[in-house]
Amino acid sequence: MRLHDLKPRPGAKHRKKRLGQGESSGHGKTSGRGGKGQSARSGSSMRHGFEGGQMPLIRRIPKRGFNNSRFATTYIPVNVESLNDFDDGARVEEKNLREVGLANGKSSGGIKILGDGKLTKKLTVVASAFSAGARKQIEALGGTCEAPTPKAA
Repeated sequence: MRLHDLKPRPGAKHRKKRLGQGESSGHGKTSGRGGKGQSARSGSSMRHGFEGGQMPLIRRIPKRGFNNSRFATTYIPVNVESLNDFDDGARVEEKNLREVGLANGKSSGGIKILGDGKLTKKLTVVASAFSAGARKQIEALGGTCEAPTPKAA
């Protein structure tokens, strides 16, 4: 196979819809824009949920209840098996986990160690939260589970 032999998979490329090519093309006259009105004009675009000035459905429906998602604590999950990447007797903190690539992304609550897999090394793990299974595995091998010290203001 050479570079000039490469071509897209069947069905991946579509013919461009040619608008305004006469009545019998199927895309003539109004060119798929329907009749008159705001959406038929050039340069027209309306935001999602816009109902022509009528009070939109999302604003007509009563809002009730409380949603905790804004205030919920979100942790970055790290399985106990992935801690085997560290040396025996090492101190594992959020900084180390990020350097190795085990904890990526933004977290408001820190890191939670989950008990999936099998830990084989004695480690001192510093994390915001631990599942019961993870804590049991870490402490069974003589390691310790610690909470991070809060930063001084």
